Amino acid sequence: MAAAPLHIIFALYPGVTHLDFTGPHQFLSRLPGAEVKVAWMAGGELEVDGLTLAHLARLEDVQACDILCIPGGFGTTEAMQDAGFLDQIRRLAGMSRYITSVCTGSLILAAAGLLTGKRAACHWAWRDHLALFGAIPDPARVVRDGNVFTGGGVTAGIDFALTLAAEVAGEAFAQTLQLGLEYAPAPPFNAGRPETAPPEILALSKGFYEADMPKRLAAAQKAAAAAAARL
Repeated sequence: MAAAPLHIIFALYPGVTHLDFTGPHQFLSRLPGAEVKVAWMAGGELEVDGLTLAHLARLEDVQACDILCIPGGFGTTEAMQDAGFLDQIRRLAGMSRYITSVCTGSLILAAAGLLTGKRAACHWAWRDHLALFGAIPDPARVVRDGNVFTGGGVTAGIDFALTLAAEVAGEAFAQTLQLGLEYAPAPPFNAGRPETAPPEILALSKGFYEADMPKRLAAAQKAAAAAAARL
């Protein structure tokens, strides 16, 4: 017997980081019954980090959603202030069995009012901004709070996808999926977390984000005020 359809929606926006969703997409698209749509507000084409995605659905045309996933990216700053986009996120979340994000996508979930009082992961550089929305920042690579699954920065999306796959289809399936895609990370450097990176590398990385910090913080504060006003 064929598996019942499992509608998985990746909601994108300009300035998204493509690995935030292409990693999870590769894994989640192999779930039993998976019917995956990648969508954004305008539909059609969207340029992401030099790649052009085509034939994307319009968010407002999506009428079924079992798993909603919001990836992160530098465009989060604008996306969490886009009232129309947040309306669509709330609409899709309302019909979802699982509400999920990767990296700074959790800031968008928070701006939509979906993380209040919930623990959530985020990229380490922006994690503390979650508290502005009444969410509880969690440094774990994958965090579950009820039906909300959030992954940390970028590559944590694969760990998140496997965690969700185990929830949806069982641990044996998730482990088989991991083996089939040979996910056995062995990075050449122990610099993937602020806690393990050499101090000079951490300082360089923080400098990279420094220029965007005031703008992102101001956007988060504005979005948090708008979210509070809706309550």
